[in-house]
Amino acid sequence: CISQGGANAGHTIYNAEGKKFALHLVPSGILNEDTLCVIGNGVVVHLPGLFKEIDGLEASGVSCQGRILVSDRAHLLFDFHQVLDGLREAELAKSFIGTTKRGIAPCYSSKVNRNGIRVGDLRQMDTFPQKLDVILSDVALRFKDFSYGPDVLREEVEKYKRYTERLEPFIADTVHVMNEAITQKRKILVEGGQATMLDIDFGTYPFVTSSSPSAGGICTGLGIAPRVIGDLIGVVKAYTTRVGSGPFPTEILGSGGDLLRFVGQEFGTTTGRPRRCGWLDIVALKYSCQINGFSSLNLTKLDVLSDLEEIQLGISYKLDDGTLIKSFPSDLRLLEQLKVEYEVLPGWKSDISSVRNYSDLPKAARQYVERVEELVGVPIHYIGVGPGRDALKYK
Repeated sequence: CISQGGANAGHTIYNAEGKKFALHLVPSGILNEDTLCVIGNGVVVHLPGLFKEIDGLEASGVSCQGRILVSDRAHLLFDFHQVLDGLREAELAKSFIGTTKRGIAPCYSSKVNRNGIRVGDLRQMDTFPQKLDVILSDVALRFKDFSYGPDVLREEVEKYKRYTERLEPFIADTVHVMNEAITQKRKILVEGGQATMLDIDFGTYPFVTSSSPSAGGICTGLGIAPRVIGDLIGVVKAYTTRVGSGPFPTEILGSGGDLLRFVGQEFGTTTGRPRRCGWLDIVALKYSCQINGFSSLNLTKLDVLSDLEEIQLGISYKLDDGTLIKSFPSDLRLLEQLKVEYEVLPGWKSDISSVRNYSDLPKAARQYVERVEELVGVPIHYIGVGPGRDALKYK
């Protein structure tokens, strides 16, 4: 299940045969033929993108018919939302957010402004043109460079009539579906998109996404009660990355950051943009664990650190006068000015990508894992040493 976000998030996954798939709106469970995939009410759905993704999966031999449900409460993301995303970034000039320009923020803005159009509205084509006209007219008033007239509206309506015919078998009351699955005690896996530090409330605002990728978004984005949520597994790389603008206390500039970027292939799945790389930020990780209540962590890409003589951990934030900052601050100016206190650990200088048992890892690699556990206070149950399925092992 996916509970929030849209095609701005990318998930690069490999099937049992090692074939690579880049997914955006379709949940990763589509590669398991026994899985039903749900796109929840909290997601913003770009139908051309969704159909392109489905066509690509089908062409690769992955059946999607009867295996994907799209919430009738999910909001539709139109092409003009993507145009607006670019116009808004251009207005911000040097203060740009660094969005994927996939129209996510403008679509959520329509949702919050209460003039958005939901998937279920496609079943009422008699009122669809009027609803679409309201949004497009509003956009034209806001942006002088946005061209809008009767022909544009007519073309969009005709396009969505065709989309509706294709989408109809996928539309469902997913709130009912989810709660029925809970009643039947079926296994449910919710897949996160973006990251806690990009959460609209808890991230480095305004350099954030427009939804709640923290655990709270599971309930609001799928319509399920907090008490039914089981284990929450936090996925964290063995180092820190960020895409787009915003403060990054543990960022490694120059050749050190380049090394992590190229060894770890840190380029956005959706945009191809190079990610900024830095040492693992323990302060930010502890903050994320507090917000989400993780029962365990999955530490990925440990193998990327294998060529380093020394590895640093950002263990605390301090002001120039030595004052300790006890939690992750909301003040971005403070975040840009603070000093990070580092702890230096020895590297292991050996290839660990073929290791499949924790006890077989070099001593220094095990020390690194166990020190992260100790500092964060959450057990690391899974460790990734490569992209393959068998490269993720239980500790």
